[in-house]
Amino acid sequence: MLPGPFDIRHRSLLRATALVLGSLLASLLLAHWPDDPPSFKLLAPTIVAFFGTWDTLRCLRARWSFYHGAVMILLYVDIMVISMILFLFLYPWGNWIK
Repeated sequence: MLPGPFDIRHRSLLRATALVLGSLLASLLLAHWPDDPPSFKLLAPTIVAFFGTWDTLRCLRARWSFYHGAVMILLYVDIMVISMILFLFLYPWGNWIK
């Protein structure tokens, strides 16, 4: 039996936030922006960020409370992180941007 944050069957904001922020850090380290040639090396952080966002989404409750509001703010942060990772992932293929 795994402890709470590591058991995937249980909801955990700690695990979700760690996954999303860890994937942002990994993508910033992997993408040598703006000199990065096109490659698929940022695909793994993108998938991990989507999984972390899904894990954050699981933590929402049916009734509104301050906890629900905090989870909504974390979802907005997750969307911004995913947008940044996708920009770093897709930028090398956009020759029209340069």
